[in-house]
Amino acid sequence: MIKEAIREAETIEEAKALALKELAVDEKRVQFEILAQPEKKKFGLFGGSPAKVRAYYEETAIEAAKTYLTNVLEKLGVNDIVIEARETEDGAEFDVNGDDIGFIIGHRGETLDALQYLTGLVVNHIQDEYFRVIINIGNYREKREKTLEILGRKLAFKACKTGEKISLEPMNPYERRIIHTAVQKVRGATSWSEGENLQRHVVIGSDHKKQQSYGKNGRYNSGYGKTNQPRRRSGTYQRREYSEEQKKAHPDDTVFSTFEGEGIEDAASTSLYGKIEIDKD
Repeated sequence: MIKEAIREAETIEEAKALALKELAVDEKRVQFEILAQPEKKKFGLFGGSPAKVRAYYEETAIEAAKTYLTNVLEKLGVNDIVIEARETEDGAEFDVNGDDIGFIIGHRGETLDALQYLTGLVVNHIQDEYFRVIINIGNYREKREKTLEILGRKLAFKACKTGEKISLEPMNPYERRIIHTAVQKVRGATSWSEGENLQRHVVIGSDHKKQQSYGKNGRYNSGYGKTNQPRRRSGTYQRREYSEEQKKAHPDDTVFSTFEGEGIEDAASTSLYGKIEIDKD
């Protein structure tokens, strides 16, 4: 996107200086076009005209996003903000820091998501290739992701235990993907998306084909076929407790359950939507 400034002054150099000040960028990036040469007044009284200069440069996608974001936040009454941009593989991430900016996040990030969406539209309007924009405030994105991971696993364990389908609230594609990934880590649970547009949401249920179980002999049965040996997966597991009679009957058995050491009871103790605090520093 081309950014330009046209200014007039008594001399060309003065006009250039005024245009450069308006653009507020490094002079090395700016090109100048002389639109009109200055003309002196005849007899010092008649005619004459000032110099007219056009200064311009090509604005990058990151600069365009930062400019738009700054303007919107200023319109919302947010001043003295610092926006740090980090280039990513397919776009950029913008960290917004300042005082009393928590309201920009909105209910479960809805305001922040809307601001991110609009900024992305502006940037991609001037880009030939897709440019992904991520806006973060006070590490909110990281904390929200952690909360959703806990939520997904908790409801996955609940679905396995009750056999019921659990529907979550509508989420954007990024948050739905976090839930799906978390559910995949729980053996016997599955998830899918339902609904259209803004009502698109995740549904979690039990997958009977993958439901873990234990046979009469106390040995592990993965649900994928018969086996006499405990099946292990990568990760941390929790040892299942047996009675003394079972231990004597199967002295060499080691039966594992619950991926990453989290039992259904432990997962159920996690709050549905944890409160996310915003870092002030």
